[in-house]
Amino acid sequence: MNFLAHAFLSFDDPGVLAGNMIGDFVKGRQRLDYPAEMQVGIMLHRLIDSYTDEHPATRAAKEPFRPAYRLYSGAIMDVIYDHFLANDVDEFPDESLFAFSQKTYTILNSRLHSLPANFRAMLPYMQQEDWLYNYQSKWGIGKSMHGLIRRATYLTESDTAMKLLDSHYQLLQDCYRQFWSDMKPYAFEQFTRLKNEIGG
Repeated sequence: MNFLAHAFLSFDDPGVLAGNMIGDFVKGRQRLDYPAEMQVGIMLHRLIDSYTDEHPATRAAKEPFRPAYRLYSGAIMDVIYDHFLANDVDEFPDESLFAFSQKTYTILNSRLHSLPANFRAMLPYMQQEDWLYNYQSKWGIGKSMHGLIRRATYLTESDTAMKLLDSHYQLLQDCYRQFWSDMKPYAFEQFTRLKNEIGG
């Protein structure tokens, strides 16, 4: 769940951000239960996920993790992409990551009644532990990785993933840069199209 990327790729639209952040918690046509602006975010979330999975840079980045984590290598790359985004000075110069994180929590809390129950239950932990800001540190993504493994059905440890991140750091950073240069304009194009089609 690359929450930082989904928040960032909502392009400063609060309703779209709320929908984008809950995308993994809303299945199929359940999206129609939400306001139009949140439907845009939910649909955008799904398009971002599909584009991420299919991008050649993501396929290359997953390779070091595939022997140990198999199908979960994609979820691991979601966390790692958020780490590189959090440290991308072109997107978050100076202390702007902290301000962006706080603004995101404020928007989500202001729309608490519209969020799915399971996301509402998670949000206090996200905010208290400041997941979005702490993606920039190895400690922060280590915690995210541990949470991912804990929720996985067949996996038992995340230490290997962190060691692989360290040993392939430059390769993974290069994959992020290649991926992000394509993802950002693609997401904005889809954001604009969905706003026109769905409204909000």
